[in-house]
Amino acid sequence: MKKKHVLITGGAGFIGSNLVSDQLAKGHEVCVIDNLVTGRISNIESHLKNPALRFIQADIVECKNLSEVVEWADWIFHMAASVGQRYVLSHPVSTLSNNICSCEMILKAMSEFNPQARLLIASTSELYCKSRENLDGTVSEDAIISIHSENFLQDTYPVGKLVNEVMAQAFSYEKNLSCTVARIFNTIGINQTSAYGMVVPTFIKQALNHQPITVYGDGLQSRSFVDVRDTVRALDLLLENSASKGEIVNVGNDEECSILDLASLIKKKTNSPSEIIHLSYQEAYGVPFQDVRRRKPDLKKLKHLTGYQKHWTLEDTIDSILEQM
Repeated sequence: MKKKHVLITGGAGFIGSNLVSDQLAKGHEVCVIDNLVTGRISNIESHLKNPALRFIQADIVECKNLSEVVEWADWIFHMAASVGQRYVLSHPVSTLSNNICSCEMILKAMSEFNPQARLLIASTSELYCKSRENLDGTVSEDAIISIHSENFLQDTYPVGKLVNEVMAQAFSYEKNLSCTVARIFNTIGINQTSAYGMVVPTFIKQALNHQPITVYGDGLQSRSFVDVRDTVRALDLLLENSASKGEIVNVGNDEECSILDLASLIKKKTNSPSEIIHLSYQEAYGVPFQDVRRRKPDLKKLKHLTGYQKHWTLEDTIDSILEQM
């Protein structure tokens, strides 16, 4: 495999840091840009002495080295974003501004300094919050996107990501850039923090501390959790395959689990005496909140483009998280 220069924005974040480990393991040179607002230097600390890694602590919009590292890169994974329901609901302005402006800066730098690079932009399954499901309960990339929750605070994250997608398509068309958009579903695994409301690390932390495991709503809402190692492999395969150029592709796992079943599984895996309790969304977030009852990806396009198959089950992932603690 030819050694590549790989730029990963948000490379100290959850998925980004796992991408860093993966790309370094493949023998590539990696440059990370991260402002460490939601990312953590500890996520990549084991790689900091690796001469194949360069770390730049900076906001993308203010990064003085941006043109240089974009010009250097063969591949660009744009993972940088304000994430997590708690963070998003508390910081709607910075969420919208950061997620839109950082993507625009990458696209502009790429069009000016390195139009031959391959770019993958991380988008979100939250765009499907109002989309019609297929007969098997999945949502496809061609589903109609409709964002109109009663709470505008919730919309700042998916709206910003939708703008990213449209910008990617516009730059691809007008500047002939090679962009792929990955709509990433509920990814879990090593390096994910509970600090911003992510459900699996939150439940694990509560269970290990013998605190009540707090399920929001009735707990019957379901998600299709995917191991971060599978997500990283899918993202790598998408950039490796030139047929993904210009495509929007779901990335995730099509096996569902209810939040209540997830809480019970984590309670069992940790042998915890914690009680499972229910909170209303108003109690949980302090603002009105609309949750999606079901989120399950149609993965036919991903499998067609890359031959992707998942490797890890939900239980595998929880076991690996607990082993790392």
